[in-house]
Parts: sequence; C-alpha cells; structure tokens
Amino acid sequence: MSTGKLLQHHTEHADSGRTLNHPRAYEIASAIAFAGARRYTFTRLAALARPRAGDRILDVGCGTGYLTRVLAPVVTPSGHVTGLDPSPAMIEYALRRAPGNCDYTVGRGQALPFPDGSFDTVVSSLALHHLPAGDRLEAVREMLRVLRPGGRLLVADLRPPANALARRLGELLIRHHGHDVLGTLVPDAGFRVEAEGELPPRLRYIQAVRPEKE
Repeated sequence: MSTGKLLQHHTEHADSGRTLNHPRAYEIASAIAFAGARRYTFTRLAALARPRAGDRILDVGCGTGYLTRVLAPVVTPSGHVTGLDPSPAMIEYALRRAPGNCDYTVGRGQALPFPDGSFDTVVSSLALHHLPAGDRLEAVREMLRVLRPGGRLLVADLRPPANALARRLGELLIRHHGHDVLGTLVPDAGFRVEAEGELPPRLRYIQAVRPEKE
C-alpha cells in the first residue's frame, strides 16, 4: 500500500453540492473528455501553479488525485501535496496511488479543515461547478484563508461554449449558473488576479496571489 495518508473524514452535507462517488467511471469519462490530452492539460495546469521544491500545496476537489500526482515530484520529497474531496470513494482511490509526499482528506471546499496560512499554493480544477452557486464565493474565500500571505492560487473550470445550444445544455447538465463558473469569484474573495487564460479542450484558468497586506 502507498505511504500516502488519509488524514480525516468529514460528513458530507446534503446541501453541499454534487459529490462524485465512482472513481473508475470518472477516470474513464475524463480520458474521453480530454480526447487523449489529459496528461498534457494537467501538466500545463501544474506548471501554471508555479510549484517549487519544498512547497506545501493543497488541491481542493482533488477527485482521484490526478493533479496531485503530477505536482508531487515537482515539489520534491521536501515538499508536500494535500488533496481534499467530499467523496470518500475518490479519496480512497487517490490514497491507493499516492506518492509518499501526498496525503488526502475528506472535506468540503466551503469549510477547509486546515489552519490559516497552511499552504504556499492552492489549486482547484473542475471542482467549483459542482458546488451550489451560492457556496462558490465562500469556497474561494476559504482558499484565501489557508494560503500564506503572498501564496499562489490556480483555479480552473469549464469555459462556457460559444454555441448557444451547447451552452444551454451545459447549464442543464452541470449547473453552469450565470454561464461562467469563475466569473468574478477570485477578486471578490480578496485575491489579486495576475493572469487568466484558456487550455484545450475547454478550460478557463485564473492565476492569482493572496496579497501580502489586506
């Protein structure tokens, strides 16, 4: 068994959003959705997070731990990557594949179970759209709270399709409220936005920093 550790479990509340509980099905669906480019896309995401040796990184909504496993060798054994997800099944799947410098915990993005200033970097990919629209700002505020001053944020989610029909289908299928999951969440939560961009096939990302002084 991997030396990765499962830190703690938190009860999933019925109103906390959609929880994905079938990791193998999720892995298959992800491979199809990224059309064979999943490794490329997540390697690009990891690079955009600007990880460094010795960094402490938190992945909010880590799912099966794919991005954590990309980040782990970059931060070296002196660094540490923590994955958090509301699904015990996802966390158990990630744990079985965890590098030695990763650990995982069951928890909600709206109430991160970590002290203030615990991490150098927070990443979150394809997670916010699973939260109710009214909870998303609180989740991003929690990301700010657990970052040290000057710490970095990389958040990525689905970019609304240009086609109106496809956009409407997206709203119905994944609760894409307001057509744009990220919207102004990051600056509204108190972050200083440094850059925005897109990655294929349909991701939008935001790079931001927690200000040194608030």
